[in-house]
Amino acid sequence: MQAWWTGSRIAFGVLFALLVVLWWDSRSQVAALRADMAAQLRAEQEASRRGAQVAREAGERMRDSLARLAALEARIAESQGQQAALEGMYQDLSRNRDEWALAEIEQTLTLAAQQLQLAGNVRGALLALQNADARLGRADRAQFIAVRRVLQRDIERLRALPQVDTTGIAIRLDAVIAAADSLPLVFDEKLKPQPARGASGAQVGGTGDAGATDAPSLWRRLRDDAWDEFRQLVRIRDIENADPVLLNPTQAFFLRENLKLRLLNARIALLQRNEALFRQDLLAASQWLNRYFDVRSRAGANAVSTLNALVAGAVSIELPTLADSLNAVRNFKAPARPAGR
Repeated sequence: MQAWWTGSRIAFGVLFALLVVLWWDSRSQVAALRADMAAQLRAEQEASRRGAQVAREAGERMRDSLARLAALEARIAESQGQQAALEGMYQDLSRNRDEWALAEIEQTLTLAAQQLQLAGNVRGALLALQNADARLGRADRAQFIAVRRVLQRDIERLRALPQVDTTGIAIRLDAVIAAADSLPLVFDEKLKPQPARGASGAQVGGTGDAGATDAPSLWRRLRDDAWDEFRQLVRIRDIENADPVLLNPTQAFFLRENLKLRLLNARIALLQRNEALFRQDLLAASQWLNRYFDVRSRAGANAVSTLNALVAGAVSIELPTLADSLNAVRNFKAPARPAGR
């Protein structure tokens, strides 16, 4: 009995020791497992933290990419809008280019027509027509053929006009105007001085009494001097003018000034191509020259011959108008305006 109890205590001690060993072993395993699980948990947390950071960075990059994509889409839309606007403008330009060209041509021809009528600027009108025809020719459009035909007719009409040497006529008038102050008047002539009488002509002879010869010689000299003075005061001359006019210096001055004014008016009428007024002023100036001035002198004869030659020449040409060309351009523009809108 005692042996059994002893054996039981031994077995119980062995079992208790075995349980203690198992408990310690399981505890060690649990501690190791906890440590391993803690390490794995920390690794997973670190991995999760890193994943969250990566995800956050990826989200930021995504947002940045989306913002850039939106900006790019906005620029693309803006570019497409600008391209559409440019295409629209180009279409408008191509559609209205002909109308604008015709508007500029019309303005140029209008100014040329005014210069042609007011100042007789034939060369300016011809250049304007030629430039308009060249511009329509560069456009190379069949619809401009009718307008170009009208322009060519006006060009040929201006080319056929005779040339008037307006500059040469003005120079000749200026020469007469410059000589007006020096032209001699009819009564400006002076008597030529008489030759002095010699003392030998006063002697009657070589012999005789000296006192008897001195008295007649002195008397004759006094008489001849008095006669010369009288001849200087009164002179009888045959003149062609039936109504001669005596002018004092003041009247002669105003006569010359009025003559120059007449010639200046004729010069202005020449530039204005007013043939009637030009001839009227020249005829009046020629009449004044023949009446008041010495036309037998060289200067007077030159002045009269110059005025007569200018009166005989033609200074006025009936200038054509550019109405046909202007009407052709305006009639072409009239139906084109509604179509361009």
